[in-house]
Amino acid sequence: MIQALDASFGIPHDHVFLGSGHDKNERKTWAVIALCSVMMLVEIIGGSIFGSLALVADGLHMSTHASAMLIAALAYMYARKHANDRRFVFGTGKLGDLAGFASAIILAMIAILIGYEAVVRFLAPVAIRFGEAIPIAVVGLAVNVASAWLLSGADHGHGHGHGHSHDGDAPHSHGDEERVIETAIGPLKLSIFEDGVPPVFRIRTDRAALPAGDSITLATTRANGTQQVFSFTQRPGYLESTQPVPEPHEFKLVIRLPQGEYSSEFSEGHDDVDSRDHNMRAAYIHVMADAAVSVLAIIGLVLAKVFGWLWMDPLAGFIGALVIANWSYGLIRDTGAILVDISPGDSLSNKVRTAVESAGDTLVDLHVWRLGPGHFGAVVSLVSQVARHGPAFYHALLNRISGLSHITVEVHRPDS
Repeated sequence: MIQALDASFGIPHDHVFLGSGHDKNERKTWAVIALCSVMMLVEIIGGSIFGSLALVADGLHMSTHASAMLIAALAYMYARKHANDRRFVFGTGKLGDLAGFASAIILAMIAILIGYEAVVRFLAPVAIRFGEAIPIAVVGLAVNVASAWLLSGADHGHGHGHGHSHDGDAPHSHGDEERVIETAIGPLKLSIFEDGVPPVFRIRTDRAALPAGDSITLATTRANGTQQVFSFTQRPGYLESTQPVPEPHEFKLVIRLPQGEYSSEFSEGHDDVDSRDHNMRAAYIHVMADAAVSVLAIIGLVLAKVFGWLWMDPLAGFIGALVIANWSYGLIRDTGAILVDISPGDSLSNKVRTAVESAGDTLVDLHVWRLGPGHFGAVVSLVSQVARHGPAFYHALLNRISGLSHITVEVHRPDS
């Protein structure tokens, strides 16, 4: 006998798997396009009026810069407009990764062209008009710095640290995951223990005696206004909440003791939940690659002008090509892995496995993949030893794991 259930069973359900900063990143990208377009027109028109071929050439280069940003902006816009289009089986969250992959290919082509031009100039040096070339390189650097500033603050490549220590009965309490709350009876150490599912609050103290479990409660308030009250029971050396702590573990909290109430906040990151926006990362890398090439060009041009080292200009270009190629390779590797549904790592899979096995069942097949920034899907097949545990039970169990946005569960019975 086989039963199956996906996340739509009995609850409202959508397939919107866009990153949390999607709209903000889209606006930032359009702002950079506007800046590059204005600069492009100024350089092309100015170069045409004053007869500067170098200025016109840099304006045309700026057009390729704007075109690369346009790929990112259109991907944001299309993904947002079609987020609820049911033709996209698992939403439009991967469109940003597709755009990032395309931008990475363009960056690789640019690196090849710059490298080729550098080799040609090594073999056949050309005269350099330093009076025009250096100011244009400085202007290009200024535009790239301004573009990087516009893109700053966007989620383009930062994961979140979330270490776990499963050391016997010791709660994992790393960095900001443990709170020391000063109270009238001394400092209380609050942490969340999740060596297995579900996670629970644990309270310890350096005092000789803990407060009685029935004398303390903890109330949480989440960003959406949801409130929950937790009671505690006595364990050897610590207090443990009798109710599980739902994910995500981010909320304001109040500990209530007979001596008074004490407020704090609790938050934790998850390095197993990849929330990187690779579309924005590609745009940012393009800007930084241009900036790096501008810096190297300025250095090469100044040295060539001062010391007559004409070979410094192509050398700087070749180094810039290597830098761009390296960044491009990293982006191609990361976005390509997402596009072909390579497993995102063992951490999320291990959490699912722990959840299933903690219920006394056997996991027989598991697939976890990324649906979009911060969103993952899971298809779980298991053998349940408990007849009353149907798919809905496991869906509720797995729904506590942060990052799992679409869950499908297949339950087999031992007699099948």
